[in-house]
Amino acid sequence: MADGPHQEENGLKNHTIRVGTRKSQLARIQTDSVVQMLQERHPRFRFEIVAMSTTGDKILDTALSKIGEKSLFTKELENALERNEVDLVVHSLKDLPTTLPPGFTIGAVCKRENPHDAVVFHPKYSGKTLDSLPDKSVVGTSSLRRAAQLKRKFPQLEFRDIRGNLNTRLRKLDEKEDFSAIILAAAGLRRMGWDSRIGQILSPTDCLYAVGQGALAVEVRAKDQELLDLVSTVHDVETGLRCIAERAFMKRLEGGCSVPVAVSTMVKDSQLYLTGAVYSLDGAESLQETMQTGLDFPQEDMDGPNDDTQHVGISAKSAPHQARQAAEKLGMGLAELLLSQGAGQILTVARQLNDTREPAGLPLGSSGKAVPQPPGPHLA
Repeated sequence: MADGPHQEENGLKNHTIRVGTRKSQLARIQTDSVVQMLQERHPRFRFEIVAMSTTGDKILDTALSKIGEKSLFTKELENALERNEVDLVVHSLKDLPTTLPPGFTIGAVCKRENPHDAVVFHPKYSGKTLDSLPDKSVVGTSSLRRAAQLKRKFPQLEFRDIRGNLNTRLRKLDEKEDFSAIILAAAGLRRMGWDSRIGQILSPTDCLYAVGQGALAVEVRAKDQELLDLVSTVHDVETGLRCIAERAFMKRLEGGCSVPVAVSTMVKDSQLYLTGAVYSLDGAESLQETMQTGLDFPQEDMDGPNDDTQHVGISAKSAPHQARQAAEKLGMGLAELLLSQGAGQILTVARQLNDTREPAGLPLGSSGKAVPQPPGPHLA
C-alpha cells in the first residue's frame, strides 16, 4: 500500500497528492474543478484522482431516506483517507454528516454554485412550470424535503421517489411517460453542462434548499497541518460561514435524509441571514423562522489544527474565529427557536412515518403514509 505524502522538516516534498472521489460522472467533474483550483495555486504538486464506489452509489432501487443517513456516500472515501490510501477527499457538502468521524475535518468549502432546486420537464411539457402542469401530473424526487414543500405549494401534483445518478434520472424522465417532471439540484445540472434542461429554478418561497447544497467540501486528516494549509487556499469565506450556520441548524435538530429540514442563507452588509424550516412528510405542518447575526470581526492570529476548533466539522480558518462561532450559534439558535415551537414533534412523526413507507416508488398520501401506486412499471 502506498504511503501518504512524505514530509520533511521544511514541509511537503514535491510529490503526488492523491484525491479521493466517488466514481459518478458528476463527482468526477466536481473533483476535477477542485483539483484544477489546487493545481493553479500549487503548481509544484501533481494531483492524482482516485475514484471509488460508495454504498449509496451501489443501492439504486431504494429511496435515500430508507437506506441510511449521509455516510452512505462518504464512508468508503473516509476509510481510504484513514488508511492513508488518499490524502484528501472531495465531497458534495450536503453528503457529509454534521458530525465527522474522529480524526477528520473539512479543510475547505469551495465557492458555492447556485444552491436552489431546479425543475426538469418531460420534453412534451417543455416551456411549462410546476404551476401550469396538468392536475395529477407525477413529479419525481427522492428528497423528502423537496416533496414536503412542493406538496404544500402544489397540492394538485403527485410526488414519487426516483433514484439514480443524474444521467439515469434524466433517462427515466425522457424515455418513459412515468414522470412529467423531476426535481434536481441546479448546481449538479450546471456542473454537468446541462443548463438547457433547467425549465424552472425554484425560489426560496417555493422550496428552501438542503443544508450545504451546491457547495463542495475538501476533507482531510485533522492533524495534517500541511495539507490543511494547502487546501485552505481554495476555501471561500462566505460559503463557509453560510454552511456552518446551516449545518449547526441541522445538527441541533438531529436532521438528515429521513426528515424534511430545509434552509436558505445569505450574507449582506456583514450580516448573515438564516432561514430554516421543518415539515411533516405531507407538508401539511410546517415551522419556518429567520434569524441573523453580525460577522464584522477582526481577523486574529491562527492557531494550529485542533479537533476542538471545528465548527460542525469545518475547520477552515480563513474567517475570524468569532465569525465562525457566530455562524454556528446562529444555526443552533434558530433550531432552538423552532424546537420551542414544536419542531421536535413534527420531526419525530416524520421519522416514524418514513420508517413505515415502502422502500421505493410510492407517493406520499395526505397523511404522510405510503399509498398504493397505480399499475405500471416498477420505478427504481
